[in-house]
Amino acid sequence: MIETNKYFLDTNILLYLHSKTDLNKKSKVENLLSKNNEFFISTQILFEFIRALNKKYKIEFEIIEKFVNEFLEAFNLLIITDSTLKLAMNIALKYKYSFTDSLVIAAAVENKCTILFSEDMHHGQKIENFLTITNPF
Repeated sequence: MIETNKYFLDTNILLYLHSKTDLNKKSKVENLLSKNNEFFISTQILFEFIRALNKKYKIEFEIIEKFVNEFLEAFNLLIITDSTLKLAMNIALKYKYSFTDSLVIAAAVENKCTILFSEDMHHGQKIENFLTITNPF
């Protein structure tokens, strides 16, 4: 049986997808997502996305809701559970990431993702011998 890659998207990737100022990064994200791959996000990622758009960029919830619905159709949604929280604490201890970043990593690890696309973590770092953090920019 051939294993396929499973890709986890960090919040910053989703934010660039809707950027009106950083068109180069927006284009790279669009290109990345145009590949016929299996992409995953978590409830945490959606929370962070919604909060950033509303608080930082002052975008109304009616518009944000449209974006979220698009994501829910396009990506697999992973639910943060008690086991995800426990794994995140172990990852924070082992790899010295913040708890927030560790929770992102834990969701990806728990769901057997092979690539975590993020601009904010250590590019090329291997987590638990199968997840690779990749900065697409």
